[in-house]
Amino acid sequence: MTVHSSYFIRPATVKDVDAILELVIGLADYEKAIDSVKATPELYRKNLFGETPYAHTLLAIAGSPDAPGKAVGLAMYFFNFSTWTGKPGIYLEDLYVDPAYRGKGVGKALFAELGKVAEEKDCARIDWQVLKWNQPSIDFYEKTLGATAMSEWMGMRLEGAQIPHLRKFRLTSP
Repeated sequence: MTVHSSYFIRPATVKDVDAILELVIGLADYEKAIDSVKATPELYRKNLFGETPYAHTLLAIAGSPDAPGKAVGLAMYFFNFSTWTGKPGIYLEDLYVDPAYRGKGVGKALFAELGKVAEEKDCARIDWQVLKWNQPSIDFYEKTLGATAMSEWMGMRLEGAQIPHLRKFRLTSP
């Protein structure tokens, strides 16, 4: 746990599901994609805290560990693997800080805690994506964190009904 005078960082627990969803909705609103949020508290309980947790979440909480307030930021991540380095990595799915807490070091503190996890797990790198129009975040990542833009890569995705489409490529059993 990392403590600052007005907030602290800790791993999320199942009791934080509603706060996580509230922050994700805030992020979606900021990214002009509010209609894209399909997550529910039940899905977060199952997929973040169930039998097989698929991702992990760090929360920035206003106040102190002795007198916690509301969640004001999150970093949701999962582990991936690099075939080139032979080591695990972290993929940062989402980083969000409540607008009222921006400029107070919350984003830096979330990244610092994420870096601690990466060091503990001997990760070779931390990867994430940022929308091309989100210049304030790009500036933060490049100028403050020293991150490198991966401009030679293009993101690709299959979702929803596109996934079952892959069935036609399955090998048949003899």
